[in-house]
This record gives sequence, structure tokens and C-alpha cells, in this order.
Amino acid sequence: MNLRQIEVFRAVMQAGSVTDAARLLHVSQPGVSRMLGHIELQLGLRLFERSHGRLRPTPEARALHAEVERVYQGVQRIEQRAHDLKAGSGLALRVLASPSTALEVVPRAVSQLALRFPTARIYMETQLVREMVGQLTRHEADVAVSTLPIDHPLLTGQVVGRWSLACVFRPDHPLAARRSISLRQLKDERLIAFSPDTPQGKLIAQHWQDDELSRSARIEVRSGQVACALAACGAGVAVVDELSARAWNSDRLACRPLRASPSHRVFVVRHAHEPQSGLALAFQQEVERALRAVAPAGRA
Repeated sequence: MNLRQIEVFRAVMQAGSVTDAARLLHVSQPGVSRMLGHIELQLGLRLFERSHGRLRPTPEARALHAEVERVYQGVQRIEQRAHDLKAGSGLALRVLASPSTALEVVPRAVSQLALRFPTARIYMETQLVREMVGQLTRHEADVAVSTLPIDHPLLTGQVVGRWSLACVFRPDHPLAARRSISLRQLKDERLIAFSPDTPQGKLIAQHWQDDELSRSARIEVRSGQVACALAACGAGVAVVDELSARAWNSDRLACRPLRASPSHRVFVVRHAHEPQSGLALAFQQEVERALRAVAPAGRA
């Protein structure tokens, strides 16, 4: 018996007549009669006794109907599972985030994703690029948000937004009177700088070199969060990524765009040979929205 035959047989068992079964299936009565005859012929079984327009199921029909009901319960479970998967139920998403995106952008995205898929499980972890590569290739994470490009044959990345550089200092610093800051205006400031071997340090050093200035930093750091914390305490002026800068409380830290600063891309990275779940696609949409909400403020 194929699925259509099973459907017709079940309808006849439920309705008790060909007429009512046809009405239940929204088909013609002759069509149900022909299908029923074909089923009995194919199985070599007499399934019903006809009497005064009614059908009386034989013991064979009742035994067959018990199996059919088990099949239908399985189909209903499949349909319910498909509905649950569409809603994110039972799904999990393992997210990696670069330190600067983990301060505001990715938390915004995860928050909105949790509202859209309240039964999904979401894991979030902050990682550097080299750890991201390992976890994604080993299938220990599903997706990563990186402020740096990742070049690996097993991974693929999609640009979801951009970030630029900003200058941060205490709100009572004289630079707070300016709407934007140029590198030349930082020449005589006590600078907090990224270590030269960090990705941020390399990007900032390249920008500084383009402006034909030499940098003499008193304090070196390896993260934007630490640079912001030091600047908020009055240790000096720092040039950091705008994502870290905008995530800080403005009562403790002033932020101004760095004039003529190049913009850099933000990537959502995943395994190149693994299809994305609906949950992962929705997460990428939320990251794009979060970047649109956060990044433009740093370039105003």
C-alpha cells in the first residue's frame, strides 16, 4: 500500500461509508470506491462487508487499521518535529565572537535571536582568530563573528558590516571639545597603544605610517577593552576599534571618530562544506542589524 491508499483506507475506517470518506478527503465518491476496490484486489483481502450503504470492517481490516494508525502517529510526530525545528526547538547554535564584537554587537544579535527562537539553545564564546579557525574546522562551533579576514580552505566568510577606528579619553580631556580627531592632534598626547604584533596594532601602525608620523607609546595593550579601561582611568589617550569604544559607558569615557580612518570589514565565518541551519541564518541577519545600529554612531 502506498501513502494515498493508506489515507483512503484510514478515512473509510473512520467515516464508516464511502460517501463520508469522500467528504472527509474532499474527493469524489467514485474515486474512493475505485481506490478501495484496488486496495482489496492488491492485498488479496476482503476488508469490508457492504450493507445498506454502510461498510462493516472485517477482522483483517481492523488488524490492518491498527498498523495504519501507528504509521499515522509517526507521520504526525514528523510533522510536529518539522514545526519545532522551524521554530528552533531542539536546535543549538555555537557562536564564537572576536573580543570587540562580543561587547555589544554579538550580544545584541544573540538577544534578538533568543526572542525569535525562545526554545533554541545558544552558546556564545569569545575567541581570537586562531582559536576560531580550529574550532570551526573541528566542528566545535557553528559560526564565528570576526573583525579580521580568515583565510582557510575549509572556511568561508561573508561580509556583514564594517568598523573603523576611534579615539578614546576621559570626558574632561581637551580633545572632548572636538567632533573628530586627526592623528596629528595626538602627536603630543600620552598614548595607549596596541602591541605591534597584534592585528589591531598592525592596522593602526599602518594608518599612522600613512600619515608620516612616528608613535611613541608609554603604555602597550593587547585588547581594545583594556585600552578603554586605561583611558577611562586617565592613563592617556587610546586609538581603538569603534566597536570597543562605543560599548563603553560615555560617563566614564569620551569617544570621537578618528579622522580619515580606513574602514575594515566584519565577517560571519562558517565551515565551507556544511549547510547552515535556519537558526544560523537568522543569527547572521541579527548580526547585520546590530552592526547597522552600532557602527554608524562611531562615524557620526
